[in-house]
Amino acid sequence: MIPLSKSEEQLMELIWQQEKVFLKDLVDAFPDPKPATTTIATLLKRMQDKGFVGYTIFGNSRQYYPLVKKADYFSKQMKGIIRNFFGNSTLQFASFFTSNSNMTAAELEDLKEIIDQEIKKKKK
Repeated sequence: MIPLSKSEEQLMELIWQQEKVFLKDLVDAFPDPKPATTTIATLLKRMQDKGFVGYTIFGNSRQYYPLVKKADYFSKQMKGIIRNFFGNSTLQFASFFTSNSNMTAAELEDLKEIIDQEIKKKKK
């Protein structure tokens, strides 16, 4: 899977949120100053070529929809970050994340609870 550029990720986020969306609606969803319709159309074409979006034709309009689930995309991105920056060590990533993210004690407790729940699942 070829990764998305930052602009493509921003557009993909809108598509994931709306699930099925027309070009005009995508342009309207951007904050001002809005990108040109041609810019969005170019990004959509690139994203089609990369296999991220498909479309259905309704008259003269295309309704776009995601071909890749958000969770799948971000899981693959995180695995790449862990592989490239942390020697493929999830433990090194977790250590870096918890010590460098300015998490509050309450947030760390919440994270600990999530980890404890995952440990219980794995032991079953």
